[in-house]
Amino acid sequence: MSKVLLINGSPHEHGCTYTALKEVADTLNKLGVDTEIYHLGAKPLQPCTACGACKNLGECVFKDDPVNEIGARLDEFQGIIVGSPVYYGGPSGAICTFMDRFCYTYGISKCAGKLAASVVSCRRGGATSAFERLNQYFAMLNMPIVPSQYWNQIHGNTPEEALQDIEGLQTMRTLAQNMAWLLKCIEAGKAAGIEAPVYEDRTPTNFIH
Repeated sequence: MSKVLLINGSPHEHGCTYTALKEVADTLNKLGVDTEIYHLGAKPLQPCTACGACKNLGECVFKDDPVNEIGARLDEFQGIIVGSPVYYGGPSGAICTFMDRFCYTYGISKCAGKLAASVVSCRRGGATSAFERLNQYFAMLNMPIVPSQYWNQIHGNTPEEALQDIEGLQTMRTLAQNMAWLLKCIEAGKAAGIEAPVYEDRTPTNFIH
């Protein structure tokens, strides 16, 4: 059975972001996909210091938060969904700090080929810019981004209000349907002998002469 990790980047464990993620998770479960919602919590996260130690260690040098915990479990999951509230038109500082270190440490070597999506919750505005910001992580790691019928956003200032966003909740369910379908398509492809892409060695270019 495929399994999807849903990461709650809100400091509120059962707030609006959780409400959106749970709608996705419940629908995935109904479609035969296992799920786990992981709450980052409200404790401060150490920002990436660009020390590069992870390239030799295989894990982040800072070991007191969820980055390495989730990194060590990546093989369990075939899909990752990241959720965040909208703060000043962007995702929460916690989820950006987590994703900066997580993606730099584990990157393409561990994440390529896993399905990905982001979900954002807001009171009124700023959802699309926060949504786009989170998707940039996946676009650089060869992670296919799963779409829905609209941008993956839900509106409300409380979980009770978020539950009144009928279109937002439907968007979450459609996202889950698409992810479940694509996960099953990937499994069918593997069973038929279709191999995953083999990539060229990365050749970064600096724009200087």
